[in-house]
Amino acid sequence: MRRRNSMFNAIIDALVSRPDTVGYPFVELELPETFRGAIEIDADKCTGCGLCVRDCPAGGLRLEKKSRDEFKLIHYPARCAYCSQCQSSCVRGAIRHSNRLVDATDRPKELVVVLKEKNAE
Repeated sequence: MRRRNSMFNAIIDALVSRPDTVGYPFVELELPETFRGAIEIDADKCTGCGLCVRDCPAGGLRLEKKSRDEFKLIHYPARCAYCSQCQSSCVRGAIRHSNRLVDATDRPKELVVVLKEKNAE
């Protein structure tokens, strides 16, 4: 008899209490300030030194360097672990995580972001 009462009480509690889940994607998701989302770069601060690429444990960044003045910094969101190591490694403070979700995809090889491209002047 006790089991039935406790089960009945649990059902009543579940019906009258707020849900423990969020309504995303049907309502806007509120992320905390400390959420490590999509990577952003301050292009004026980035010099193409490659520290972020060297220290990335997931291989989510690549630097294509033609010369000192020509380079392309590429980010692969599907590989990224969002660990913030690139942000910690950047001595100029050029790279950081935003508070924005990265879109899901079923074609991760197509999900490539050029963070900065600098050509010789």
